Amino acid sequence: MNRILGIGNALVDVITLIDNDKILEIFSLPKGSMQLVDKEKSMLVRSGTTNFSKTMASGGSAANTIHGLAFLGMETGFIGSIGKDVTGEFFEKDMKTAGVKTFLSKRNSITGTAVALISPDSERTFATHLGAAVELVKDDLRTEYFTGYDILYLEGYLILNKPLVETACQLAKENNMKIALDLASYNVVESNLEDLKEIVEKYVDIVFANEEEARTFTGMETEEALKSISQVCEVAVIKIGEEGSWIMRGEEILKIGALKVNLKDTTGAGDLYASGFLYGYAHNKNLELCGQYGSILAGNVIEIIGAKMDADRWAGIKKAINNINLL
Repeated sequence: MNRILGIGNALVDVITLIDNDKILEIFSLPKGSMQLVDKEKSMLVRSGTTNFSKTMASGGSAANTIHGLAFLGMETGFIGSIGKDVTGEFFEKDMKTAGVKTFLSKRNSITGTAVALISPDSERTFATHLGAAVELVKDDLRTEYFTGYDILYLEGYLILNKPLVETACQLAKENNMKIALDLASYNVVESNLEDLKEIVEKYVDIVFANEEEARTFTGMETEEALKSISQVCEVAVIKIGEEGSWIMRGEEILKIGALKVNLKDTTGAGDLYASGFLYGYAHNKNLELCGQYGSILAGNVIEIIGAKMDADRWAGIKKAINNINLL
């Protein structure tokens, strides 16, 4: 069974259920957006929402994916940067409790947080303060972190520090690892298009994207974008929301359906889809099963608030995966 190592922004998600959208206007947060904010505004948003119900969990795109893989029983590791504070301790404990081996650099800055404001219609609006997360640099990466792992999973947000991404990819290839990359956000793709294309063409084996990210990356609509991306990597995956996903490897093209679910919150849907897909890939399953595993995890996580599921739901997920394997 292949072992999977993730690298990404180490954040703590503060999931906040708001009763109307007026609070978004007060803090000038466009509904449905992910806004990077400074320390002061982050604290202001958190103090201004103290009357709403909140939960906390380790977060960040790659961390969510690795956390999900650990719950599926995979051997996993995570590289990131946190502050020497209570929030950082929370992040580290949450990952370790899930079974993830952590390689965390600890800074004097505060740990990054993503305040996720969930509107009554389930739309998410993020006020994200990256804090210590973005202080991870290429010199923090050590060869021994990569030893024994078979797959490296990267989040596209890291392209803002291209030397870090390139060094991680080089270390992965030196250790004969496959590399998977999630494009993360269309605005990140738009702002860093040439750097992302270079990294994908030189190093990446599996690319995950949603429709908007794929369109921005290629300038094409979904099916043509899928073909374009598949020409520069081994496997291309485009997630198409409630319609499921498209997957392509070589001449093989598959459309995988999504689960019919009771949507509550789409936080973590793409991250957990990647968990399911990589779980199948690491077990040498065919692409159809990889995609079905991804759909199972994505469909379950959007039925809850936040990106972390309880033990009962994970038991149901594992049962569903086993049932598919028996077909």
